Amino acid sequence: MPLPGPGEGEGEVLLETAFLSLDPYLRGLMSEPRPYGDRIGIGEVLAGEVVARVRQSRHPDWREGDTVLSHSGWQRFAISDGTGLSRIDPAIAPVSAALGVLGMPGFTAYAGLRNIGRPRPGETVVVAAASGAVGSAVGQIARIGGARAVGITTGRDKLAYVKDELGFDAVVDHAAPDFAEALARACPDGIDVYFELIGGKVWDAVLPLLNPYARIPLCGQTAHYNDASRGGGADRLPGTMHELLYRSVTVRGFIQTEFAEAQRPDFLREATAWVAEGRLRWREDVVQGLEKAPEAFIGLLEGGNFGKPVVRLGEG
Repeated sequence: MPLPGPGEGEGEVLLETAFLSLDPYLRGLMSEPRPYGDRIGIGEVLAGEVVARVRQSRHPDWREGDTVLSHSGWQRFAISDGTGLSRIDPAIAPVSAALGVLGMPGFTAYAGLRNIGRPRPGETVVVAAASGAVGSAVGQIARIGGARAVGITTGRDKLAYVKDELGFDAVVDHAAPDFAEALARACPDGIDVYFELIGGKVWDAVLPLLNPYARIPLCGQTAHYNDASRGGGADRLPGTMHELLYRSVTVRGFIQTEFAEAQRPDFLREATAWVAEGRLRWREDVVQGLEKAPEAFIGLLEGGNFGKPVVRLGEG
């Protein structure tokens, strides 16, 4: 089958995907109400950031062989008019890092801490999914700023990775029978910043430990993305609100795009330096072939990934 090509006019490029990013926010685009963006309908191309290579170009800014970051989604080939493309320098880091530690997940961690968490030296920052793309960056960036990082994950390998390779000050197993007690032991001075990605029983264990004036960047609720209903069951909101009021806690929901225009250049400059210095590390969970993407995405929502999930297409 012949490849699709740019149109007859100038200004188009043909992209071939090398790596596809899998991210939890995609689940929200499949649901109603109030998804993160335009809802994806049946038969439409699933959204997603990709690292792609320019195969053909009739655009003055792009040449064949350039490596770019695109939002062309779950497909091997795409035609672009150049809108939203950004150049990736393979000399800085492996190109797939543009989907993780040097991309949207890394910036999410950076923006949430910088604008909402604002950890001070010596304060305690807690994050769940600590071996994942966002959580791992949260803890490391907090430590770079002098704060104390406590990670929450499960599984022997993930626990060891967070503590020994990423350098978190403490790590807690959320599957342990004494999880809540273990978290309290890991946070003897309480919690000053909780970077919320999960919800569920992790939130239940965190809430009693929040210090006065604690800050919560609210970024995700992975434990609830597949809930059949947002209602039903006991209404725990009044009790939660009472605790937040009593402790003067700040909870601020955010999506990283609101900070991107003003702060992404700062992030790229700082994060690139941290990567070069070995202060910001990452791990990828790579599967081969677009046909493996659905299974890998379901695994991500169930916590089965170890590191940033990416799909390699072709030779990558």
